[in-house]
Amino acid sequence: MKKIVVLASGSGTNAENIVRYFEESDLAKVVAIITNNPQAGVLDKARKLGVQATVLTNSQIEDGTLQGKLENLRCDLVVLAGFLRKIPAELIQAFEKRIINIHPALLPDYGGPGMYGKYVHQAVVENEEEVSGITIHYVDENYDEGEIIFQEEVEIDYEDSWEDVEYKVRELEYRHYPSVIEYLLPNI
Repeated sequence: MKKIVVLASGSGTNAENIVRYFEESDLAKVVAIITNNPQAGVLDKARKLGVQATVLTNSQIEDGTLQGKLENLRCDLVVLAGFLRKIPAELIQAFEKRIINIHPALLPDYGGPGMYGKYVHQAVVENEEEVSGITIHYVDENYDEGEIIFQEEVEIDYEDSWEDVEYKVRELEYRHYPSVIEYLLPNI
């Protein structure tokens, strides 16, 4: 059985979706959720789902504490689901091609520092894009530049607000992130 650890900083809707997807799986299970935000909604979701949850400070993410925790859990795959911290290079090297992220746009467009959540969707609407979507990629040392694993697009109507785009993109996230994780696991 493969062990997944989810890193999240916010409400945890993607984390919850992933936990539920693998609840009855013989292939993998989410064994822990780690956050850097002691107020994150993901903590409440983890408690309700019966998944171990841990809060680490930003310095603990940098100083090797996070890596030690992942190693102690015998983690096979690290899944970022709205985790708003850069992953240390040492951790990326230790878990090469075993850390993935989902980005709410079609990379390489609308990626990089500060481009997350509503900021991505606002930029997409301001630039009058006709499509947006999701990108699932391996994490490397640079924000949103890792090798792309999967992309899916959605059409944007000219009258869509950024909130409309966010809704459409989230639907793609919920539909595809767990199945892409499932696809990757046998090769890890």
